Amino acid sequence: MALLELKDVSMIYNGKVRALDHINLTVEKGDWLAIMGPSGSGKTTLMNIIGCMDHATEGAITLDGISLMDVDDEKLTTIRREKIGMVFQQFHLVPYLTAVENVMVAQYYHSLPDVEEAMTALKRVGLEDRASHLPSQLSGGEQQRVCIARALINYPVLILADEPMGNLDEANQNLVMKIFHELHDEGHTIITVTHSPEVGREAGRCVVLEHGRIKEPTTPT
Repeated sequence: MALLELKDVSMIYNGKVRALDHINLTVEKGDWLAIMGPSGSGKTTLMNIIGCMDHATEGAITLDGISLMDVDDEKLTTIRREKIGMVFQQFHLVPYLTAVENVMVAQYYHSLPDVEEAMTALKRVGLEDRASHLPSQLSGGEQQRVCIARALINYPVLILADEPMGNLDEANQNLVMKIFHELHDEGHTIITVTHSPEVGREAGRCVVLEHGRIKEPTTPT
């Protein structure tokens, strides 16, 4: 059974503007999918729907056996916390919390904070020695790795990454990409939303959005 399935999904604003137009997409467990396209193509809208941050206007969406069209906003938030690990371009770390405390924030909303588990997650991304540092004391690449640790802490069924390399230099891009490859090799399901062909080529599968529609399913070259 597919982990994520979208059938004839549309997002319509003001009754007439179609940000997404009849999207059909299936993601199997263990897939690594890149969603690509230029600005205004619908990538962010699709990410918000897959990430349980917004309801689609039309169609059917199933995540891990749960219909996302049949739940209210509160339940959608719960599903996001329990099922999805988010990695953002802008990091969204709490500036007055240390690295390990930022990881534990995700636990707070899901279950109970656990320092040992949070440290294990930081070790997973090579940052156990930076656990007591504030975000301002970390490089951009280190902050993004804290975000990845935070995304992993609640054992999500899906890792959803929005332009994860967008604010990183080449060296840190390579380091973070190495972590994504390791996670994929371990069987994690990953969706990367990006405008970068270089990032898209790293995924095993790619879909390109154009004017709210899937232009072409392809393997990046």
